[in-house]
Amino acid sequence: MSIMKNIRNKTFSPIYLLYGTEAFLINDVKQKLMANVLTSDSEEFNYSAYDLEETPVEIAIEDAETYPFMGEKKLVILHNPVFFTAVKQREKVEHDIKRLEKYLSDPAPYTVMVFIADYEKLDERKKITKLVKKHAEILEAKPLDEPQLKSWIRERAAFHLTEIEEPAIETLLFLTGNDLMTLNEELIKLSLNVGENGVINEQTVKNLISRTLEQNVFSLTESVVKRESDEALRIYYDLIKQNEEPIKVLSLIAGQFRLIYQVKELTGRGYSQKHAAGLLKVHPYRVKLAAGQASSFSSDELKAIINSIAECDLKLKTGGLDRSVAVELLLIQILKGK
Repeated sequence: MSIMKNIRNKTFSPIYLLYGTEAFLINDVKQKLMANVLTSDSEEFNYSAYDLEETPVEIAIEDAETYPFMGEKKLVILHNPVFFTAVKQREKVEHDIKRLEKYLSDPAPYTVMVFIADYEKLDERKKITKLVKKHAEILEAKPLDEPQLKSWIRERAAFHLTEIEEPAIETLLFLTGNDLMTLNEELIKLSLNVGENGVINEQTVKNLISRTLEQNVFSLTESVVKRESDEALRIYYDLIKQNEEPIKVLSLIAGQFRLIYQVKELTGRGYSQKHAAGLLKVHPYRVKLAAGQASSFSSDELKAIINSIAECDLKLKTGGLDRSVAVELLLIQILKGK
């Protein structure tokens, strides 16, 4: 991001607007500003933060207009600037918006003022919003799409002085999801494991990233798709040993096969994987994997599997057969293609 490059080069804008719902991106820029605008000697005197749900904006402006002490720059952070949005304000305080308009048009050259607005949208019709967008350097922190997410992972790996291979990126996304905070924590762990200038490969990710029940069931389903009977049953037995409820495991298996069927139907009608992901409201990477699995079955085979799962579910709920045995028999039935 150019905003980060400018901050690292100590080329600061007097006004920043960081808005959106991706908290990690906003916090990352905030931390970089604190590290580069302030010196260790001046931080105590030249850093201020205000919650605009509690404090009138003019108080923050008065602070911003006061010369820095023991340093060249001041950093003033303003949280919750709800006046940039269309939200009906039930404010405890009243803001002097005219004073803010005047400051935005002629900001103090020795102060870096940062508005942090963790809102999905701003009200572009408002004069104050237009003004801040005209004068501020802006970060719109919105969720990243798959190419952006992969690029971000490569950049973070490089930041931690390592490289990461493409299969490792895909496995990391599958095991961790797309939360940037979690991804960064896992990348720190992976980077420490391979060491400086090391390469993070797929096996390293599989060895170090813990799997959720859902991810274990995906691996189980993948083994079923590939007709790897021993591996599929091994994963299932491990889940039972971990006291996972068979009915919950069955529910997740059902969800995975429903997704495979839905993706097969949608892609068969000409929908792109990205469009299918949007319609099904699942991560594009899950759709990509489901599309690969779907090629191993006809639509009729998938319907039959889903019906068999429904029958097994009914047996589990009506009793008469040990639950773990019932799911095991179902898996054997699917593995044998019956």
